[in-house]
Amino acid sequence: MNTTGSDFIKALNDVAHNLWWTWNQSAQLIFKELATQVWEESNHNAVAVLNSVSPTELQARLGETDFKERVQEMLDDFDHYMRREKTWGGVNMPDFQDHPIAYFSPEFALHESLPIYSGGLGVLSGDHIKSASDLGIPLVGIGLFYRQGYFFQTLGVDGMQHETYPINHPENMPLELVRDRHGKPVETFVEIGHSIVKLYAYKLNIGRISLYLMDSYHPDNEEHYRELTARTYGGDITTRICQEIVMGIGGVRLLKTLGIQPAAYHMNEGHSAFLALELARGKMLEGRSIDEAFSWVKDHCVFTTHTPVPAGHDRFTLDLMHFAFANYSAVLGIPVEKIMEYGRVHPHDEKETFCMTVFAIKMSRATNAVSALHGDVTRNMWRELFPDRPAEQVPIQHITNGVHILGWMNSPTRKFWRKFLGEDWEYHIMQGDFWHRVADPNFIPDEAIWALRYNLRRLLIEFTRMRLKEQQRRVGANGLKPFDSFLSPDVLTIGFSRRFATYKRAPLIFSNIERSLRLFNDPDRPIQIVFAGKAHPKDDNGKALIKRIVELSKHPQLFGKVAFIENYDINVARYLISGADVWLNTPRRPLEASGTSGQKIAIHGGLNLSILDGWWREGYDGSNGFAIGNDDHPQDEHEQDRMDEANLYDAIEKQLLPTFYNRDENNIPREWIKKIRRAMQTLIPRFNTDRMVAEYVNKMYKK
Repeated sequence: MNTTGSDFIKALNDVAHNLWWTWNQSAQLIFKELATQVWEESNHNAVAVLNSVSPTELQARLGETDFKERVQEMLDDFDHYMRREKTWGGVNMPDFQDHPIAYFSPEFALHESLPIYSGGLGVLSGDHIKSASDLGIPLVGIGLFYRQGYFFQTLGVDGMQHETYPINHPENMPLELVRDRHGKPVETFVEIGHSIVKLYAYKLNIGRISLYLMDSYHPDNEEHYRELTARTYGGDITTRICQEIVMGIGGVRLLKTLGIQPAAYHMNEGHSAFLALELARGKMLEGRSIDEAFSWVKDHCVFTTHTPVPAGHDRFTLDLMHFAFANYSAVLGIPVEKIMEYGRVHPHDEKETFCMTVFAIKMSRATNAVSALHGDVTRNMWRELFPDRPAEQVPIQHITNGVHILGWMNSPTRKFWRKFLGEDWEYHIMQGDFWHRVADPNFIPDEAIWALRYNLRRLLIEFTRMRLKEQQRRVGANGLKPFDSFLSPDVLTIGFSRRFATYKRAPLIFSNIERSLRLFNDPDRPIQIVFAGKAHPKDDNGKALIKRIVELSKHPQLFGKVAFIENYDINVARYLISGADVWLNTPRRPLEASGTSGQKIAIHGGLNLSILDGWWREGYDGSNGFAIGNDDHPQDEHEQDRMDEANLYDAIEKQLLPTFYNRDENNIPREWIKKIRRAMQTLIPRFNTDRMVAEYVNKMYKK
């Protein structure tokens, strides 16, 4: 594509409004160069950059030959990506081209400049649709637009978490208000109680995929309903059921309004399960009976469950269901008492609440868990729904989660792989044979891998120092000089960042404080650790864990070796997963359904140190990382904590430290790098969302 004159401006705006640029480092560098300060202050927002650059300035910048050539090359890459016809999806899903998969999820984590996500579920959803775009899979996303997102986390001097809710302004985001052919905003509505709640929708382009986010901030709505979609997982149980009505019922109505006829509806978690009611209503309006309508629904829906504990599944009382569906049940033609039966394990038990997961399982032709162990847990959890089958025959399969490799990569890593694997390496991510060459030191020298590790570790350390200084300035602290030497580029660096739920046991590495102090202060083989993560605003126990770690970071013998970075987001995560030598994961097994944070590090030359839970139970082969304990666990939590603590210290002292610090005459840890090679070879082609989404196509989307 040869772009000239004002066409450059339009083309750059097209790219800025398509999140393809978030996994193309060349595009990111161009936007950064256009307005570096705006880029940094907007948390890397390409739209904000272009909004700050006038057409006159942009035209002048394009007068620089080198810059213009790089812009042209980036635009050509984008054009090639969008026009590419021979894709995996085109070959394997020809019948779906006019009838896409409708993918419903309560949150989508797509980029740090779009803070409309909470955590792991959003990351999985965002990576799912990015890989769907890369593979050319016909898919359309449905979610909610959270004007206040999750929350902005700050820490007090005492380490206590505080939450604020900045407003997300659509005009400064790559969002487009959905309009009809006359330019009028498209509106849908849902019935909640005795009210009509009107909804706008915003369109977000992610490569070839369109994601529609519904927004209840409509002037005709009652004030409390305007704020219904304001926050991710905000409010009480009443807010929750109302949001889920908007997503499920409103989402189906939006697709119909847009003329989109999906081949299948994918419910990512049970939050969107009310979509089954609206689908059934549509079939009943066509003259089908209730049973025929729900049979059609079941034939067109699939469901993914992520929650391994019964308490984590949304449940609603009869009174709440009566309130929420007061009018809709009449529109549907089914009394609320009958709707309740569809969401109960025991339909006629009037004391049982309505469970969204039960409803989703009943309404789906296929259900999957997100790792092999989680599949075992899930089949046991819901075996009562299939009383005539033993647990192992409950029809719930598993598709282990993955990550979008390109989206989690930083610039030095991408340059590294292009140098050694070639320009087209990204088209071979899920091909195991392609990665065999990584095992050969003659193909990629140990020195090159070790140089990459030092570069990435240095970037993490300098980023941490900068963020810690910002945190100190915000609370009015003096004496920032010590943070200039915080952490050391020569020390084994551990990363831990995730939601601060108590079962994830973030402070486990400090359970035996005397033993910890010896590890962190060993003059010959020291360690250091960087933490990040948010606790749910209502989770006081999770907040206490953050406070504990902040207190430990101020301990005289740990200061400079333990850091907590506030306001964990995708940007912070990218530094941590690339810069950490070791990724620590210490969940209380089997409560980690899958986890994906540790899947992001192999591409950067990092290694996992984890409980054999979730995906790591499948990924660990004895030579590609480190395990904490064995492939079992005691049922007693206190006994499990005691064993895991002992096994964690043993793994660090007897495996990590000797391997990392055992150097040859060139000061290179050859055995450590051998493990890095093995991790790259065995984990990258397997634990990615290209493989995962392809599995969804073959196991779930195709009948």
